[in-house]
Formats: sequence, structure tokens, C-alpha cells
Amino acid sequence: MRHRAPSAAARDRAREEGSLSGTTFVGSFPAADFRTTPSFPEIAFVGRSNVGKSSLINAFVGRKAIARTSRTPGKTQACNVYRVDDAYYLVDLPGYGYARASKETRSSLRRLIHAYIERREALAGVVWLLDIRHDPSDDDLAMGDLLSERGRPVLVALTKADKIPRGRRHERLTTIARAVGIEEDQCLITSIVKKEGIQSLRASAQQLVRLAGRVGGGGRARGARE
Repeated sequence: MRHRAPSAAARDRAREEGSLSGTTFVGSFPAADFRTTPSFPEIAFVGRSNVGKSSLINAFVGRKAIARTSRTPGKTQACNVYRVDDAYYLVDLPGYGYARASKETRSSLRRLIHAYIERREALAGVVWLLDIRHDPSDDDLAMGDLLSERGRPVLVALTKADKIPRGRRHERLTTIARAVGIEEDQCLITSIVKKEGIQSLRASAQQLVRLAGRVGGGGRARGARE
């Protein structure tokens, strides 16, 4: 039986959903001073627990389960590191703000996140996940202050866009951008269900890596899509 060639639309969809085939898991590190060989720039993913970080990472690299997802928030409790296409490391930081975690656990994870963002010299930029349906929480605003103080480029990935009407998306983007003090063009609307924003997110990460290469470890600018 002959197989028909895929249509142009099917080929475009395959490219949109394609994987970063060179992605490999490096390790899970409980402290921020871990070492990686060879030395590449690092792109960190950070967000509140239950914002959909693991799912977005899986979509980003085009692999269904390279980052473990769970119905219970707060499962990531270390720096999970992935090597992407021999070009950079993707660092999955623990989620913050999970109310059901013990006070000791929340404090420990907060210290880990702060230590990584404040001290990590290889940090080229941060993908900060915020749920498009909700206004930023106090924990989100505190994270925004930390990222601003650090001075590395930040890209906001607004998650779960499929859960609100398309006509409300720009309004929500504007509201959230103003609340966290970031330019609207530094925000990306994403949906795992609809596969929206994934290619743009990949392109922005690659731009951050190129910027890090030009200025020797990371730029001072806040934005990633200038």
C-alpha cells in the first residue's frame, strides 16, 4: 500500500510540534552551586506551583515526559537540569508558593531559588511562568522583585490560555504585565493544549543564549525579545 505524502498543513504542524532532539537530562541538584560540563549558558524556568511548568517544559523540548508532571503541586524540589542541543542548559527550578508544603520545605525551596537566581553566573535569562487566568499573587510579586534586582533578561510565559476566551487574552496580558512591571512585548501567551506560543518561546530562549555569548554570561536588559 502506498502512503501519501503529508500535506503542507501537516508538515507545518509537525514542525510546530517538533522536538529539540538533542535534549538530555543531566541531573537533579539540591543546591545552586552545581557544576556542569561543558559550560553552556543556562535558561531557568520558574513559576508558582501548579502554573503548569513541567507541562510547558515538555512542550518546549517536544518530549512528552522529560519533565515529570503530577496532579500534586510542589513535586520539583531541586534544580533539574537538561542539556539542549549542545547549546545551553534548561534549568527547571522548584515551584514557589505551595501552601500545603510545610513551612520548613517552603523556606528551603525559597532559599534554593534565590541562591540560584542571585548567584548563578551562567544564568542567561529566565522564563517566568504566570497563569493568565489570575492576577499575580504576593509570591509572584516577590519573585518579580527578585528577578528585577538580578538584572538578567526575563520573558513571561502566560500559561493556560486555552482556559479563557480568545477575546480576553490581550486584556489579561496587559493587566499582568502592568502588575509585575514588565513590558507587554516581553510576554508570551502559551497553551499546552493548543500548542500555542511554543515556537516563539524556543526562539526567545535561543536569542537569550546568543545574547549571553555576545556579552559574556548574560545581559543587563530586562527583556528577551528586543
